[in-house]
Amino acid sequence: MSHKVRSPKAIYGILLFALMGLVSSTFGPAAWGQGELEGPIRPKSGVQPQPMPKAEQERRAIRSQVNEVIAPITVRNASGEMVLDLAKNNFRVFDNGTEQKIDHFDLGGEPFSIVLAVETSSHIDALMPQVRKTGIIFTQTVMGQTSEAAVIGYDDSVLLLHGLTTDPDAIQSVINNLREGTDGSRVYDAMAKGISILEKRPAARRRILVVMGEARDTGSENKLGEVLRHAELANVTIYSIGLSTTMAELRAKPSQAQPPGIGPPGTYPTPLPPGTLQTPDNEAAVYGNMDLMGLAVWLLKTGKNAVGPNSLAVASKATGGLHVNTLKDRSIEKAMDEIGGELHAQYSISYRPKDDEPSGYHEIKITVDRPNVTVRTRPGYYIPPPES
Repeated sequence: MSHKVRSPKAIYGILLFALMGLVSSTFGPAAWGQGELEGPIRPKSGVQPQPMPKAEQERRAIRSQVNEVIAPITVRNASGEMVLDLAKNNFRVFDNGTEQKIDHFDLGGEPFSIVLAVETSSHIDALMPQVRKTGIIFTQTVMGQTSEAAVIGYDDSVLLLHGLTTDPDAIQSVINNLREGTDGSRVYDAMAKGISILEKRPAARRRILVVMGEARDTGSENKLGEVLRHAELANVTIYSIGLSTTMAELRAKPSQAQPPGIGPPGTYPTPLPPGTLQTPDNEAAVYGNMDLMGLAVWLLKTGKNAVGPNSLAVASKATGGLHVNTLKDRSIEKAMDEIGGELHAQYSISYRPKDDEPSGYHEIKITVDRPNVTVRTRPGYYIPPPES
């Protein structure tokens, strides 16, 4: 039997024809354009891609929002002193009543990313010299040796005065040279901007927002409840120093002093009893009777604004941070030093919720197997429903 020997050119043509047939049967006519095979397959014009099932959308949305929950924990004994000798096995963590496995445990050793948001409103002009003096305390006791920090100033606008840096001298210089602004106080917008900066930082760094200003907001586009939800999902802890409008008026120069009056809307949470003067002591007394934790949980659930002048205290409660008032003899410098001392002596634990956790509010409860101690941490977090 004789065999016809084909030329290399003929063999190449046969192979090419076979390959073209294979591609055509695999991808169909849509893969061709003007006789040539082009890049990725494009859908036909006007054809909508098949939507992802709703259950899968919710599962993926929640997974992307809550990969890890970080809870800062402060433990104090009956005398108010911080307890610093606890180990990982002394803690138990519950998420909506279900005990969680602690993935990470630390005591004051993690590097910090910190944003300091400072009110520069004309309302606190009399307190501005004290605010400027906190520069060296912030850089030494709050930033410490391993932190990076940024500074935001807010009044009628919100300005990034210095981006994140590990240079303490640069941060101190910004604080030392803060200037008085307009009479607005967009504190919620300033908090939102700080959280947006912090949420981009690596998970290995603790994210801290320190707010120093009055407990009132004027003109913000953001609502406090929405800001707190954002902070919870981004694992941002909010510390705050409350600057008292009353104290600012008392310390103002005589020409600047104003009659006590009722103050701007929202200055006090509830009316004081008839015949009671609005003094710093009375302000503190009324303020101390507020159920701040209950209000924090309500804001997280509803996403609304707070009623009253306790927004900073509520923000700290909602995220497990510390709020310090600067009434009476507690100076602004002492308040900043107290925050720095707690930050670097605070426990931090983390856990990973299941991927199929439902949307809504999740309550966090942390217990310690040590008698006669109090435990402070974030009360929970809110998972918004997936977008329809």
